[in-house]
Amino acid sequence: MAIQTRPVSQTRSFSTVFLIEMWERFGFYGMQVLMVTFMMKRLGFVDTKANLVWGAATALIYATPAIGGWIGDKLLGTRRTMLIGAIILSLGYALLWIPSDHANFTYAALGVIIVGNGLFKANSGNLVRKIYDGEDSKIDSAFTIYYMAVNIGSMISMTLTPWIRDVVAAKYGDSMGWHTAFGVCAIGLIIGLINYSIMSRTLAHVGSPADNEPVNKKRLLAVMVAAVATVFASILILQSETVAKWGVVVAGIAMFIVFIYMIAVSHRSERSGLIAALVLVVQTIFFFIFYQQMSTSLNLFAQRNVDLNFGLFGVHLFTWIPEQYQNLNSIWIVLLSPVLVWIYNSLGRLGKDPSVAAKFAWGFAAVAAGFFIYGVGAKFAVDGRVSSWIMVWGYGLYSLGELLVSGLGLAMIARYVPERMGGLMMGTYFVASGISQYLGSVVANYAHIPEGLTDPVQSLTIYTSLFNKLGFVGVACTLVAMAVLPMMKRLSTNHADTANNEPLPAVRSEEFNAP
Repeated sequence: MAIQTRPVSQTRSFSTVFLIEMWERFGFYGMQVLMVTFMMKRLGFVDTKANLVWGAATALIYATPAIGGWIGDKLLGTRRTMLIGAIILSLGYALLWIPSDHANFTYAALGVIIVGNGLFKANSGNLVRKIYDGEDSKIDSAFTIYYMAVNIGSMISMTLTPWIRDVVAAKYGDSMGWHTAFGVCAIGLIIGLINYSIMSRTLAHVGSPADNEPVNKKRLLAVMVAAVATVFASILILQSETVAKWGVVVAGIAMFIVFIYMIAVSHRSERSGLIAALVLVVQTIFFFIFYQQMSTSLNLFAQRNVDLNFGLFGVHLFTWIPEQYQNLNSIWIVLLSPVLVWIYNSLGRLGKDPSVAAKFAWGFAAVAAGFFIYGVGAKFAVDGRVSSWIMVWGYGLYSLGELLVSGLGLAMIARYVPERMGGLMMGTYFVASGISQYLGSVVANYAHIPEGLTDPVQSLTIYTSLFNKLGFVGVACTLVAMAVLPMMKRLSTNHADTANNEPLPAVRSEEFNAP
């Protein structure tokens, strides 16, 4: 008698991916929250060098998932590639656990993390799409919850790792404090891998065709050789500012050539959608320049010019460590995501849901207001330090802008780009995001604090000058986004007239959309 296998529920399959993604983001953001200050305080970098090295690393971190998605789809399988990526990521964090303060060792660890992220990131999001394939009513809710996983993991680790660093450093020395905090990132991902091994059977029916075939050893060997080569290439890029700059220039030129070529060879009916996508990608590049300030200029601003004590009506509530302020981004994302979903759905039922281009304009306006708040806070600073609550509200507006711009980035590609070009164009979007992360670090260096300057009053002027300028750039981006709304409406209408498109998802993000 044949044994029947009970079908696996979508919820159980989704939970498996949800949990490993949560632990992966726990590790990544636990590392990110410390990296710039680690480079300055342990490797001896000045702020400008630390910003640029991290900018180059994040550029590679954002670009590599474009390749990882292709490897998962065509070579090794989505599930396998995600698992390999998670293992490599845990190895990268474990390397940072080793108490070495040599710059090249740090570059090597970051190179391993870059490879692991590239293999993991694209394929975890793809698995969620495959679980709910063809069920549009469920997939939007699933991706919204998935985005919550991203921010729950990061919210916990960005609070935890700076605290662990300080506690261990007080007892065992500064170096041990830093590396133990990085080790916690590795432990988190190892927990995620153990959990995945227990629950992996719930994904046995989900994946790409390559998942259902035996492992092709030649392909696996080729991928591993390419991964090692990528680590060495990453070391070269990270240790050479010149190589990084030229890499960004070449990638930028290549990105625009790809777009122009695709527009030129596309069918006449596809052109409007591709032009609309190009306009929105350019706007997204500007957003990520703002976004990169979180781990660079805003992080260093919290180190020097923020009163770390939270109080209310004269009552002291608690005190934060400077790096923990980056956590405000995740907290606000968790709070604002369901509100935006409710607003989008409510407006959608009334037939008044704003276009993607209009949401981009609102997003830039929110970002501009967020940066101006820091300038306003400086006017009420005491001894060169602004209130912690200024950071709370600045990050709140900044995070709202992220949901309105970055949160709709790949959904925009999915809507306007023909399916046959989707993989290439989503990869191009990731490259564009990486380029702008590096440019964001270049912008952060306009708030360079000269060596030996320790007076908070003087550094406050330097930082708020940059933030006010970014606010005005945000206003300019808002005006440009508003100015192109009529053109975008025409392009969108032309595109809708020639294609049968599904409604735009409510909230999406580069965090869980991948080629």
